[in-house]
Amino acid sequence: QVQLVESGGGLVQAGGSLRLSCAASGRTFSSYDLGWFRQAPGKEREFVAAISWTGRTLYADSVKGRFTVSRDNARNTVYLQMNSLKPEDTAVYYCAKSRRNIAVVSEAYDYWGQGTHVTVSS
Repeated sequence: QVQLVESGGGLVQAGGSLRLSCAASGRTFSSYDLGWFRQAPGKEREFVAAISWTGRTLYADSVKGRFTVSRDNARNTVYLQMNSLKPEDTAVYYCAKSRRNIAVVSEAYDYWGQGTHVTVSS
């Protein structure tokens, strides 16, 4: 069983920044591929960013150039640095562990955190 705990969400004005953290269990964290997804009420969950155990990254077009995903294997933590936030970034953000490789579809991930809420005001 892998446990993931997100933190760092909150309320921020448009143009501001937040850094989300996801702490993961397990001594094999360094081998995990991790992804970030978000979901607004009434909308489908959508891919945001992901990072492989080798450091390879993927980004949704909607966040490319504004968000940065990174990891600190010594702390078993993955981060999502969010800059130039927009109201449309408002959602619950989830981190997840991939079954195998980083991917843009949620079905590729087998463990999920509880989510952390991000609200961006205009």
